[in-house]
Amino acid sequence: MSRKQLHRSHDDPRSADVRVDDTGCTILHVDMDAFYASVELLRHPELLGRPVIVGGGGSRGVVLSATYEARAFGVHSAMPMGRARRLCPQGVVLSPHHDDYSRASAGVMAVFAAVTPLVEPLSLDEAFLDVAGSIRRLGSPATIAEQIRTQVADEQGINCSVGVATTKFVAKLASAQAKPDGVLIVPADQVVAFLHPLPVGALWGVGEKTEETLHRLGLRTVGDLANTPVATLERALGASAGRHLAALAWGRDERRVQPYEPDRSLGAEHTFHADVDDPEVVYRELLRLSDVVAARLRATGQAGRTVALKVRFADFTTITRSRTLSEPIDVARTLYAVSRALYEALHLDRARIRLVGVRVEGLVVGDDQPHQLALDERPQGWREAEQAVDRASARFGAGAVKPASLVRDEASGDAGEGSPRFQNPRGRADT
Repeated sequence: MSRKQLHRSHDDPRSADVRVDDTGCTILHVDMDAFYASVELLRHPELLGRPVIVGGGGSRGVVLSATYEARAFGVHSAMPMGRARRLCPQGVVLSPHHDDYSRASAGVMAVFAAVTPLVEPLSLDEAFLDVAGSIRRLGSPATIAEQIRTQVADEQGINCSVGVATTKFVAKLASAQAKPDGVLIVPADQVVAFLHPLPVGALWGVGEKTEETLHRLGLRTVGDLANTPVATLERALGASAGRHLAALAWGRDERRVQPYEPDRSLGAEHTFHADVDDPEVVYRELLRLSDVVAARLRATGQAGRTVALKVRFADFTTITRSRTLSEPIDVARTLYAVSRALYEALHLDRARIRLVGVRVEGLVVGDDQPHQLALDERPQGWREAEQAVDRASARFGAGAVKPASLVRDEASGDAGEGSPRFQNPRGRADT
């Protein structure tokens, strides 16, 4: 998809103004705009310009992402789907396609990697880049930011916004203000002027409780906090938090961009429409989640030795159990067998279950690991069969081939709510 270039005036704060001094502004924060919704629109171009909401459609479904047209009605990520429908009854609700998001993310990250090896992903759709070593080759930070936006749009068909600054903290704030589809540069000598009018909630580390504490002290803006004695902040928030926020309020952030490190775990979890007490329903969901997680492991070339089970009860009590195997796995059959055994070992007596999850930990490069055959297993076994399913799914769409019990499950109307929700340590809300 070719991108139609935006011709903004120099007064538009989202434009990369060549007149702005970006000297020393070598930290970029790149964030996709409404990532999951934007990827879904590639499937449904007829919905461009309409309010679109991505997420589970059941009574317990939540919003994964929403287009800016839907956000105009107050819809936002992590909102209960029922409330989103009330706020935006004309919105079109689409089920998520996680494989599509992973492919788009891989393409975006490849664009970043071509710019600099110093890329720190925060999630599928955002990352910090340190472009200090790329300036001689690619041009100024502002030029690099515009090149990234253009290349992502041309290759992936989605838009992104970029914050350009001297520190990670300021660059992230700048990208948020550049949305949608813009670049905002914060020159080194304008950092304080940029920060001080912002609400204190914009500072990293300020959650609801901390914000309430600051408001009780009469501190509403970052400037208010910056001009408060550090000793006062330490008494109110603790020594470490007080010093940390005082430094951020003056734009001091010493953290460097940390290059990508592989995820240590990968999993998926599912919240039932209604609490369940039938073990067979739980087993079918564990099979579904195992199938999803194993396919994801193979797609990313990973395997893991530790299988973890997560169970959340109706009263929100949550427990986890895990088992470490003798060798890494990426096969759904084995993953399901272990997760089911972990569940059976709980010896639950008609307990009401709200959520179950399956996770694989201790990830390694999958193709480099030996795959020991089980007793009586043929050389061409379950792993090869599941790889064939992967190829069929790539050609005909996710879910084209699945275990027979899951097909019967869906035919009976007992299918779970939407798609399993992927979990990884870098997850966060869509913007």
